[in-house]
Amino acid sequence: MGILDKIKDLSKPAVSGDQQYFQPSPTSTSLPLEQSLKRYRKQRGVNLGSWFTTEDWLATELYKHAVEPRGSDFDLARAPNAKALMEHHWDTWITDSDWEWIRSKGFNSVRLPIGYYHLAGVWPDIVKGTDYAPYADVYEGAWPRILNAIDRAGRYGLGVLVDFHAAAGAQNTDGHSGMSGGTVNFWDKSNLKSTALALRFLASTLAPNPHVIGLELLNEPKNDSRLQKWYESTIDELRPLTGPDFPIYVSDAWDTNWYAQWAGRRSDFIVVDHHLYRCFTPEDKAIDGRGHAAKLAHEFAPKFIQLCGQAPIVVGEWSAGLDDSGLPPDTPASERDAQKRAWVTAQLDLYERAAGYWFWTLKTDRPWDAGWSAYNASQAEILPASMVRRTLRQPGDRTAACHQACDAHCAYWGAHGGKPNAHVFNSAFCRGWDDAAMFLRSEGQAEIGFVTPWSRHRRDEFAQSGQLGDDAWQWDHGFEQGVQALTAQALE
Repeated sequence: MGILDKIKDLSKPAVSGDQQYFQPSPTSTSLPLEQSLKRYRKQRGVNLGSWFTTEDWLATELYKHAVEPRGSDFDLARAPNAKALMEHHWDTWITDSDWEWIRSKGFNSVRLPIGYYHLAGVWPDIVKGTDYAPYADVYEGAWPRILNAIDRAGRYGLGVLVDFHAAAGAQNTDGHSGMSGGTVNFWDKSNLKSTALALRFLASTLAPNPHVIGLELLNEPKNDSRLQKWYESTIDELRPLTGPDFPIYVSDAWDTNWYAQWAGRRSDFIVVDHHLYRCFTPEDKAIDGRGHAAKLAHEFAPKFIQLCGQAPIVVGEWSAGLDDSGLPPDTPASERDAQKRAWVTAQLDLYERAAGYWFWTLKTDRPWDAGWSAYNASQAEILPASMVRRTLRQPGDRTAACHQACDAHCAYWGAHGGKPNAHVFNSAFCRGWDDAAMFLRSEGQAEIGFVTPWSRHRRDEFAQSGQLGDDAWQWDHGFEQGVQALTAQALE
């Protein structure tokens, strides 16, 4: 059965206990076509910040009802009438007009931050013994709304990256981790147990969902010597539930080089998430938007592009945000927007080299913020009119392109002591070309974003014919060159 063949869900009904939450996904490498296209395409998305995991500077009206120190969901959970307050917020923050706008701007996915406490209604044990245990009733209605959000996104052709933004005990010191205390208690035994239960539930529930493009294990965890081992043990627990081909995203914990090398050594679908902001440190505040654009292109980009060749990397959060304090006070708004526009253009030029990216964030409830609101950034023409910035054209002849590439491949390796296998290379090149064309013809006209995992699927299929032998590397070269050749010819 080929990767594009549709398969039936063979999961049996739940029986009892934990089994009702943990139904393994099919282990076949086959996926329904629509699901494959959504998960493997280049992701051009936007974050739905402050919908479920909230932030005081984004949802300012909501936080007027919070108790002191008014810095996290925990302070909202303890507010008077918290249940009604939160349910009203969830029901009104994102509406159909938002989904329509997201699609109209060429975004093809959203990143949806949630916390462990949003699962209190569907599985109370997840919050048992945690800070949120006394407030579990506040979140009884959260999970059905999260499922509805995923369904609504899917109806608009959008994929959903579910981001586990707030773990028990807090994985970082910021309020968006669910606590206001500024202390990381994630590593406490009871909190690790809660996190494991939450992630197992999410993985088993979300992996079969055709609109879900991945699960992010933790958002911006504070780097720790235990983190990689935790990633590995957690993934080992989740893979029997998801199969090897469900995309699991991991934060780089601000050490992209380390986690790119780690992910590149794995054979399952692991994506490294890097977040990039240039507005918080004293050094960043001293540089204007054009200066940041130049530094990004000349200093950061070469290394980042190199890392993108080692493993699938995305930029899960980025923005137009700049600290304008270094500009003269009388700088006109048009110039401030021009600085942001230069900064955004440089970022997009770079992030197109990655597997995907998500702008932070869709909206705020403040009157105007073109640095952080996609709505305002679009109105100010800081973001492009559409995230689909290239148009399709008719590609050239596949056979001629394949012959040219294969001749070069065979000539090079023949002259350097290799044993070129023209049949394997040709087969891979043509498959890469055809698949790249298929992705571009699909809804949203997105390229293959995760070329290496997709190539690995196709290579495994080809191996079943008995023709691959020891030439997996030649398949990889041919497939990637086929994708690159078609993409270069079909996009302008």
